[in-house]
Amino acid sequence: MIEHPYTCPYCNEEIIACMDPTVNAQEYIEDCEVCCQPIQINYTLVDGQLIYFSAIGIEQ
Repeated sequence: MIEHPYTCPYCNEEIIACMDPTVNAQEYIEDCEVCCQPIQINYTLVDGQLIYFSAIGIEQ
């Protein structure tokens, strides 16, 4: 697994995203471990290296 820290767009807590290096690109929604708000995670890996990552809050 590849770990990448990011900051929750709601509560500003640092969270660690775990990414499967066998999956080149993925988009999913994950709840913040601290404030439970939904965060859209989007990442791209090339040859096991992270080249793009975003974590944005979802309008409710």
